Amino acid sequence: MNESLIRSLTPSVLAILVRRGADFAAAEDAVQDALIEAVRVWPADPSPSSRLRSSRGDPIRDLKGWLVTVAWRRFLDATRADAARRRREDLVDEEPAPGPAPAVDDTLQLYFLCAHPSLTPSSAVALTLRAVGGLTTRQIAQAYLVPEATMAQRISRAKRTVSGVQFDRPGDVATVLRVLYLVFNEGYSGDVDLAAEAIRLTRQLAATIDHPEVAGLLALMLLHHARRTTRTAPDGSLVPLAEQDRSRWDTASIAEGVEILQAALARDRLGEFQAQAAIAALHADAPTAEETDWVQIVEWYDELARLTDSPVVRLNRAVAVGEADGPRAGLAALAALNDSLPRHTAVAAYLHERDGDLTTAARLYAEAARKAPNLAERDYLTRQAARLNTGRGR
Repeated sequence: MNESLIRSLTPSVLAILVRRGADFAAAEDAVQDALIEAVRVWPADPSPSSRLRSSRGDPIRDLKGWLVTVAWRRFLDATRADAARRRREDLVDEEPAPGPAPAVDDTLQLYFLCAHPSLTPSSAVALTLRAVGGLTTRQIAQAYLVPEATMAQRISRAKRTVSGVQFDRPGDVATVLRVLYLVFNEGYSGDVDLAAEAIRLTRQLAATIDHPEVAGLLALMLLHHARRTTRTAPDGSLVPLAEQDRSRWDTASIAEGVEILQAALARDRLGEFQAQAAIAALHADAPTAEETDWVQIVEWYDELARLTDSPVVRLNRAVAVGEADGPRAGLAALAALNDSLPRHTAVAAYLHERDGDLTTAARLYAEAARKAPNLAERDYLTRQAARLNTGRGR
């Protein structure tokens, strides 16, 4: 069974059903039933002689058309069983003849629908993975470490929320990109690699719409993903960027990311994801940490701060200033920011250590460890405090 092919067809099949007049929630259920049927009957042997076959025994040459036909029939079966929904009964006599799927592709509208502003970020992510990504509720629940029943309720609420939304209204690309980036940042858990899934979905979006920020996000994901295997040690502990083994970075992903980014930047429509990707590209381009072009990175952070006015961006900029102009310049930039920002204390600890104030740095590392948002960061910061305290005790 070519599961990746089937999943890649999910959004366009769902979009066709909605375009035909099916309610989104009912259409999504019908498509999931069709996917299960495809998985059941698709042969393990990929040879032409064992292709998926129709009920008459004929080989299926248009898998998308077959999925549309099966899903539409599942929708009609559910419609017939729901006597209370008389409006849909008229659709029973309107079943299109089986055949190739229509050429119109509403995949982009489906992205917009799943990232509708009426949805919470967590609901938008879950619905995108289900309706656009083709993942099962169980897979999504495992990826987010929640019970399957909880995730099923979240997806059901999301489907009900967007069921009345007009499918042909223009959507917001920026909202879709934020949802995809949320998926990417979840990384890997359960049996689903969410980072790889986010890259796949962003590629699919990039093939649907010509937009420099879509390209910027894809480039950013590829550049970050290229360093994935070096971010943690075998024991699971964090490895900071400066200490990562750059010989293990995925050079093919870096080259692709840089090429996509350069094409996007050439269009002179700068956005936040392009700016973030430019920073990631400069890190990827440095043969060693010492050869990083921090001056240019500061300039890109200036652009990113102008675009987003984000205090988190300014916090990261303070680190870059500390590398480009010295730790005291970095501390001066940090002083202008609210010390309640996440990781503010950890940045202060690092800059004080760079400045030679090891007593203050050790104290701040320990304080930052207590505020750490996850176990891996807490352990890393605790080790930094212990390293400085041990060094001063000798």
